[in-house]
Amino acid sequence: MDHNNILPVVLAGGKSKRFGENKSQVKLGGKILIDYILTELIDEFNEVLIVANDPIIHLSSDKITKTEDFEKNLGPLGGIFSSMKWVKDKNKSYQWIASFPSDTPFFNKIIFRNFLTKINEKESKLFFMNSNEKRHNIFGLWSIDLIEQLKKDLENGSRKVEKWANKIGVKTINMSFEKDDPFFNINTKKDLEKAKKIIND
Repeated sequence: MDHNNILPVVLAGGKSKRFGENKSQVKLGGKILIDYILTELIDEFNEVLIVANDPIIHLSSDKITKTEDFEKNLGPLGGIFSSMKWVKDKNKSYQWIASFPSDTPFFNKIIFRNFLTKINEKESKLFFMNSNEKRHNIFGLWSIDLIEQLKKDLENGSRKVEKWANKIGVKTINMSFEKDDPFFNINTKKDLEKAKKIIND
């Protein structure tokens, strides 16, 4: 799959309720959390979009653009739609949105490359990554063709990524990892402490 057809999007509009503060901005190993995924993406792509409603600090790069949700409190599905709407409003030629969370410091571009090699665009309009058979609903590849259906379903109250994806028809791509799961995400302060230990090992 041609990278030029894909816009990588980092979803950073969550309220981080379990963490107690905006977790994308916390420090881990001397670097703020969101910069881990941004560093991987700017190496792979010419343009990266962040969807975030609050003012945030992030890696300085001409490749990075920030936009807000078109409407707040719609969850990650709202962030996906906002990124698709951004593509349309800016007359960009991307055919796919690749979504990433802002709280997974151990995910890397090699995993994403492997994910793309296993995708047949004719099989689905939506693909999610699995690790050791566990599905990750925020690590996805979404066809821009889904924009009208997503808009309609958001208007009708859809909020859960998992339920919406199951209804649309999602294909999962599984990857196996023997050691630490690179999809490990930081939801709580306890998770942050665990991540610090992993980095220091």
